[in-house]
Amino acid sequence: MSKSHNFRDIAVISVASHQTKILSQVNEVQLMADLISRSRNSAGLKQEEIGFTCSGSSDFLAGQAFSFVHTLDAVGAVPPISESHVEMDGAFALYEAWVKLQIGEVDTALVYSYGKPSAGSVIDVLATQLDPYYVSPLWPDCFSLAGLQARSLLDKGSISLERMSEVAMRSQKNAFDNPNGVRSSEDISLDDLMSEPAIADPLRKSDLSEIADGGCAVILAADNKADSLCDRPAWIKGIDHRIDSHTLGARDLTRSPSACLAAEKAGRNSDRLDIAEIHGITSAQELILEKEFALEDETKINPSGGALASDTVMASGLIRIAEVASRIISGQVDRGLAHATSGPCLQQNLVCIMEGK
Repeated sequence: MSKSHNFRDIAVISVASHQTKILSQVNEVQLMADLISRSRNSAGLKQEEIGFTCSGSSDFLAGQAFSFVHTLDAVGAVPPISESHVEMDGAFALYEAWVKLQIGEVDTALVYSYGKPSAGSVIDVLATQLDPYYVSPLWPDCFSLAGLQARSLLDKGSISLERMSEVAMRSQKNAFDNPNGVRSSEDISLDDLMSEPAIADPLRKSDLSEIADGGCAVILAADNKADSLCDRPAWIKGIDHRIDSHTLGARDLTRSPSACLAAEKAGRNSDRLDIAEIHGITSAQELILEKEFALEDETKINPSGGALASDTVMASGLIRIAEVASRIISGQVDRGLAHATSGPCLQQNLVCIMEGK
């Protein structure tokens, strides 16, 4: 929902993230210990000064129940902390933390999420979120379903193969200067991408997100607390989360009404957006989102490379928020939109609009 005079002013004041193809030297706890420590140190906070902690991860992906409990060691939960968890991308954990801060009982919050998909078969894990009676027994993976979505877009004339490759090329070139960019190239050409064979027809390898291990930590603060801890906070002007039908056959896969509605409720209007970090696992999904968010030519889309360059399952959405926030905090941009998705074919969507004062 967009902020009104009845809401507290809440901002992102510190971020830290890391992504790599395979996290082999450290485990998830060690990774998050470093990222959480970096984010707290940047904000000048000790753990006991943080009022609320919320995390996002997946037990299915980790291969054990209550796996998030292990990463509480990375937080340093002594003395006892106020803590919560979502079995979703960390962006949705940030939404919960935002609500907690709005209640007014605390002034600061730590949000973090992580994923290590290299340890197993992520496409098999994601198949378990589908309809358990009619779809999941067929074991369609997320990219195969996204291929059906892309084919629907092509048949409708909404996109072209060339336009999809242009999005893929944009991602790789933008990711070249991003230390977290797993798939990047400075001199990739459109012909190179167009000549790739289809993997999930009509999607080529470059049209699919590059699965990566990693994590992200974000510090939120409210009102004067944010101003006292950060020279230029990234103020959350609006945030909203909407859901489309879980039944794929009941949806028009060439659109994402929940993404459009979430953007509207978060305060997306005609005001200029300097950047937009959108979370699509295919080039075709990015094109759907560009249209649903009414992004204009002057808005730089996915300057980090987006999920096509590095897709850390359970953290990619939070990383989109961190990417926008970090550019606002550093003064590179004034206003931006961050987006996170979950579920098959853009089923669930969260939009967060931030700006510097």
